[in-house]
Amino acid sequence: MRGSSMLKISDAASLALHTMVFLAAHTEHLVSNKEIAVKLGVSEAHLSKVLQRLAKVGLVHSTRGPKGGFSLGKNSQEITLLEVYETIEGPIITCQCLLDQQICAKTHCILGPILHTINAQVKEYFGKTNLYQLIGAYACC
Repeated sequence: MRGSSMLKISDAASLALHTMVFLAAHTEHLVSNKEIAVKLGVSEAHLSKVLQRLAKVGLVHSTRGPKGGFSLGKNSQEITLLEVYETIEGPIITCQCLLDQQICAKTHCILGPILHTINAQVKEYFGKTNLYQLIGAYACC
């Protein structure tokens, strides 16, 4: 039986992060939408939407045509996971509550300080980790 993860990242943000690392590892040629989708085991349509958003802010460069494809928009050492994530999801907010409206007393939250701590740790990791550092992450590609 498979359990669930406490940390949830949207499919689009996860796809963006994985795609960017994949592109960082394949700078020797343009990579097609289909090639990325096959390697990552995802829908070409969903990937296309994510790539459009990344291209809009200059994180990826797209070239049209039969020999076209995608490449990084800038050096892999200059692109952090935080920049990629926030392009898709917006800024990471270090929230204190799982609910839209905080109902616990601030000093007696049922989760204590854990939400703030985890969000701050994720934001710090994403901010200090660039694509170049993750190039070797894929055994398959």
